[in-house]
Amino acid sequence: MKPRAPLPLPAIFGIPAAIALVTAAGLVTALLDDGLVDALSWAALSVPVLAAARSWWNRER
Repeated sequence: MKPRAPLPLPAIFGIPAAIALVTAAGLVTALLDDGLVDALSWAALSVPVLAAARSWWNRER
């Protein structure tokens, strides 16, 4: 059996970094204004929850 080739850093940290940026943007927009901006912040802050739920749902048993 051949050893696996190491993964590049963007393949490892790409998705978590994107989730972190969207979450940070959601936290900042939650402080800015009411109305439509609140809806955008709720959508942005739901991304990590949805990612965790998807990961839990698709886990190997």
